[in-house]
Amino acid sequence: MNQVVWCQWNDVVIPQGWKLTSAPIDTLSKSELSEITIYVPTYMGGKKSLDPILELPNLRIVQLLTAGYEDVLSFMRNDQILCNARGVHDFSTSELAISLLLAHFKNHHEFAGNQSQGFWNHKTIGSLYGKEIAIIGAGSVAQRLKSMLAPFECKVTMFGQSARDGVEAISTAQATIGKFDCVVLLVPLTSDTRNLVDSAFLAAMKDGALLVNVARGPVVNTDALCAELKAKRLFAALDVTDPEPLPKEHPLWELKNCTVVPHVGGDSTAFEPQAHAFLAEQFQGMAQGQQPINIIDWKNQ
Repeated sequence: MNQVVWCQWNDVVIPQGWKLTSAPIDTLSKSELSEITIYVPTYMGGKKSLDPILELPNLRIVQLLTAGYEDVLSFMRNDQILCNARGVHDFSTSELAISLLLAHFKNHHEFAGNQSQGFWNHKTIGSLYGKEIAIIGAGSVAQRLKSMLAPFECKVTMFGQSARDGVEAISTAQATIGKFDCVVLLVPLTSDTRNLVDSAFLAAMKDGALLVNVARGPVVNTDALCAELKAKRLFAALDVTDPEPLPKEHPLWELKNCTVVPHVGGDSTAFEPQAHAFLAEQFQGMAQGQQPINIIDWKNQ
């Protein structure tokens, strides 16, 4: 069956016989909207990029450019298939996590402050070498991060939704979290992971440990995190926050033991070429009669 795809890019490779449109969707006529069977919401487009889902009567597949999918669930109809972009952001997000870990252990924040004052302060600094790291999440990004940590000889423990070879169950994480120097969050936002890192979880973490959130903001209870950070017992590096964007007056901005990054984990120069390759592979497989990859069981979320 030939398909009509809407995507923000006009150079996405589509199978022969398919049609691609990238004209601003709010300029399309009702007739043109009714032709669209596959919709690829604009990357980082927010609610504005999801609203058209409700205006496409013959839409069958929503193909996201993100790994996360919680924002789109309320727009879906029972006869539609939802696919995420699992794998597309592995390098970008893992690189950011590594950079946040290195910046913390190598004292980058302190040295940047010293530089602004012209202050030379030589000292022995920390190292990522040999650190015990918990990765909460066991998907493709988590696997990529684990491989990137290998040269630092870190002792990595992965926690997934269920226990399996090389992966422990997230439900057991809090019982052992106190032994880790760093906890990296890489889980999707679901009813099970919302507020996963609460006051009890944070209290169980090792004194001086670092919490890195490159997942979704609401995985962490912000009030509980602020309280723990104000006590100066833990450190945090956050690519995502709750709320987001983080308001200018929010206390997280002022805490010296917290680094805030404006949700750039997936948005790097590595993203677009990998997204193009993924879409081309996805569409070619569908044209050959294969099931789409990365289908989300969204009705049971």
